[in-house]
Amino acid sequence: MVLAEDNTLLREGISRLIEAGDELELVGVASDLPGLLAMVEEHEPDVVVTDIRMPPTGTDEGIKAAAWLREHRPEIGVVVLSQYTAPAYALALLEEGSAGRAYLLKERVAGANELTRTIRTVAEGGSVIDPLIVDVLVQARAKRHKTDLEWLTQRESEILGEMAEGKSNAAIAKSLNVSERAVEKHSNAIFSKLGLSEEKDMNRRVKAVLVYLSSQPGG
Repeated sequence: MVLAEDNTLLREGISRLIEAGDELELVGVASDLPGLLAMVEEHEPDVVVTDIRMPPTGTDEGIKAAAWLREHRPEIGVVVLSQYTAPAYALALLEEGSAGRAYLLKERVAGANELTRTIRTVAEGGSVIDPLIVDVLVQARAKRHKTDLEWLTQRESEILGEMAEGKSNAAIAKSLNVSERAVEKHSNAIFSKLGLSEEKDMNRRVKAVLVYLSSQPGG
């Protein structure tokens, strides 16, 4: 199997958990999406264990990797490790089917045995979804009028509101007293949650603003 995680401490910890299982062999480690795909091409693993957010954009690389593998290497299972309970991520992972896919919350992975069981299940074509994520998905389904904007954090909502005023990233950064890099990072998260991650930058910005405006009173 191959592991992708950009946080050094977490990468080392997860590596040890994986290697603690006698039946598991860790053949490659990566810290970003290009590195992960290169490892897949080189080692052709049975399972990929990946963080959900990694360089180069720090938004949804784990989901993109799973989608790429579904299309190009459907026999490879994917275990996504995340700290986010937002339904949008889990739904994106399962969009093309749940077979060979797992979505676990990092803080709720109890130890080597649980991770090993999940990897084995995914390798055999099964699926594992953290029960907390299932609860969130059920609650989201029950709220018929829930909009995509409600999955945004407070800061992401503030930035989208500034976008709607026609401000550039530099102007938004100055208005909210944050760095332009922070604005860019939050903007990418907004686009991802609104399902605009594959759009061109200008199209994503325009469509995100349209979603925002349509949610406003009288919109």
